[in-house]
Amino acid sequence: MNKREAEYYEITENLVARCNLCPHQCAIPPGGEGICWARKNEDGTLYAQNYGRTTSLAVDPIEKKPLFHFRPGSEILSVSPNGCNMRCPYCQNYTISFKKAVTREITPQELVSLAKEYNTPSIAFTYAEPIIWFEFIKDTSKYAKEKGIDLVMVTNGFISEKPLDELLEIISAMNIDLKSMSSEYYHKVLKGDLEVTKRTIEKASAIIHIEVTNLLIPGDNDTEIEDLSRYLASIDKTIPLHISRYFPHNDYDKPPTPIDTLKKAYDTARKHLYYVYIGNAPIEGCEDTYCPDCSNTLVERSGYTVKITGINKDKCSNCGRKVDFVL
Repeated sequence: MNKREAEYYEITENLVARCNLCPHQCAIPPGGEGICWARKNEDGTLYAQNYGRTTSLAVDPIEKKPLFHFRPGSEILSVSPNGCNMRCPYCQNYTISFKKAVTREITPQELVSLAKEYNTPSIAFTYAEPIIWFEFIKDTSKYAKEKGIDLVMVTNGFISEKPLDELLEIISAMNIDLKSMSSEYYHKVLKGDLEVTKRTIEKASAIIHIEVTNLLIPGDNDTEIEDLSRYLASIDKTIPLHISRYFPHNDYDKPPTPIDTLKKAYDTARKHLYYVYIGNAPIEGCEDTYCPDCSNTLVERSGYTVKITGINKDKCSNCGRKVDFVL
């Protein structure tokens, strides 16, 4: 595979490359790599050394992303880079996010051809952080557009503004992790920036379909759901919020989130947002979608089994309210 020069960088003194893709702005000396491993400085030229290198390739239910309001019930071709530009200590995919993993090459054309072969109307860049695959996503979009295939990202939202603007021209939907409402927690624990992620949510919500995931961790962020749901509601009450149950992974050995904590968070968030869901926990009714006006059940979900029961064309079958879905 041909080398792909990275975008969004500048050369400073002594051939040091400053990467401007994300707010870390890594200063990468010749022979060095950025924090995400995606970029390498070779004699004063910054290359996307992860270009077309994937750790994972699978056909998933789109609800697994999770995306509940974008083509519900469809399948999506999922593909992953190796690496991440944050360091969440509880990451469930740490073996491909924090460690250099075995990869195989795939071209943008091959990826789109696989989506057509498996009849998936969308491709998801997921599992590890897709922002670090900027060039590969951008090149894939050219072929995906020709074939009428949507591109989706599952992301931490930690990206500089100009590359984000480019992505919002080619991406159809995002699930964005909003991990905490504490700036200090973002900086010290996650090695990210809350305000940057909030900017991503705000800009993306005005242009494309977005959903937000919050992993609820006992003792870390389980008292923030009121603030988080109020914040999302201030942008748009129709943004779906997925409250996900935490389980121990990587460096975290805290016990899983109690079911009662999840139920309380669900009830609190529903005071402010139209669509709230519980993930990673079998709580009856907390994965279904209800009409905000008449409470008619629009979509029933059990695991990844999906039944669209209350939508007639693009309206609630009971009251006629236009539904907040991309169908």
